[in-house]
Amino acid sequence: MSVSDPEPHGNTDPSPDRTPDLDAGGGVRPGSTPPESSGTSGLSAPEPRTSFRFPPTGWMTIGAVVVIVLIFVAVAIGLLL
Repeated sequence: MSVSDPEPHGNTDPSPDRTPDLDAGGGVRPGSTPPESSGTSGLSAPEPRTSFRFPPTGWMTIGAVVVIVLIFVAVAIGLLL
């Protein structure tokens, strides 16, 4: 079963016949802006506020790495002696 679009939109591409500064081969003359170029810039949404402190999960990860390194060093020293 398919649902048909109640408002057919047809071709949404700009017509080359009505596009200003478009050469016959589809190129654009030097100094002209192509029709598909966007004139917007910047972010689309505001950036979230960042925290100025280190997260607790970061401290736990650093602690776990330190414990693993200490265990590795203790086992390495135990094997050498």
